[in-house]
Amino acid sequence: MRHEAYIKQCFDLAQRAKGHTAPNPMVGALLVCNGRVIGGGWHHYYGADHAEVNCLRNVSSADKHLIPESTMYVNLEPCAHFGMTPPCADRLVEERVKKVVIANKDPFEKVDGQGIRILKNVGIEVETGILENEGLWVNRRFFCFHKQKRPYIILKWAQSADGFIAPADRSRLQITGIEAQTLSHRWRTEEAAIMVGTTTAINDNPELTARLYEGKQPLRIVLDRDLKVPHTNHVYDNKAATWIVNEQKEILLGNVHSVRLPFGDGLLPALMHKLFDAKILSLIIEGGAALLNSFIDAGLWDEARIFTGEIAIKDGIPAPSLKSDMPAFTSKVGADTLRVSVNKVSDYPYVQGMDL
Repeated sequence: MRHEAYIKQCFDLAQRAKGHTAPNPMVGALLVCNGRVIGGGWHHYYGADHAEVNCLRNVSSADKHLIPESTMYVNLEPCAHFGMTPPCADRLVEERVKKVVIANKDPFEKVDGQGIRILKNVGIEVETGILENEGLWVNRRFFCFHKQKRPYIILKWAQSADGFIAPADRSRLQITGIEAQTLSHRWRTEEAAIMVGTTTAINDNPELTARLYEGKQPLRIVLDRDLKVPHTNHVYDNKAATWIVNEQKEILLGNVHSVRLPFGDGLLPALMHKLFDAKILSLIIEGGAALLNSFIDAGLWDEARIFTGEIAIKDGIPAPSLKSDMPAFTSKVGADTLRVSVNKVSDYPYVQGMDL
């Protein structure tokens, strides 16, 4: 039971860096000696020191002699390869840590159990699988990327009280309140990319940036087969890196990359492959209805976040209907209702009580 309590603290530490570590995972670490935490740390951002190194650095001078008697708790297997930083497994061996307790094995092909083998080969005791499902949820984007070879896909939309996503004339209508809007902008800072279709890009002229919440901007992706979106629209404003996926041309101008791909049945698989190559770990789909339904029909989604507002439209474009969904939780966000579901066939099930 104590192992679980410490691993939960590792999850909390890891998620302090949400939105900053990709394409790396979120990792937190604790060093415990005789029931006392003597060090803690997390991976702050991509390219920075990993959680285990920060944890060891934060051990006080007075406690450093206790490191060989201590247990390292970490929510993901220590890395075993030279990337932007040296292998953490080697560092734990150097420090002669007594035991390592891990939530999840690392699926990355350059680790994939090798970190655990390095530790065991020198006699360090290793225990794995502590709160494994919770760990899968925390790093679901990372696990999906390395196992499914595609980004983790989040569907997000707002619908009226009577189930419409937009008025019949497709005019822009703000369905939700400021609280839901702010939360949506926070989510944008936490995901690697955001996508809309041609109709949404033309009619709503969205900026697809996080303006109501401080953080990094996601890669903007617009599916625009015939390049119908005017260059005066926000998606061409160079405020964030942008892909205009089309069938006409391949060209990079400033922050805007026109990406040429064949449309039709092969578009979504080809686009997922392109995003995988670009190390895009997560993708949030914000509309419109046709684009959202194309992902639902293909079974190509992992999580859905649906706001229902108080207003009724009476006539409009019906909101998408999920297939194979498993409700996770429902909560109030201001006056609006947020419903979150996961795909039943997902390898990363929601664990009750966990944060998004």
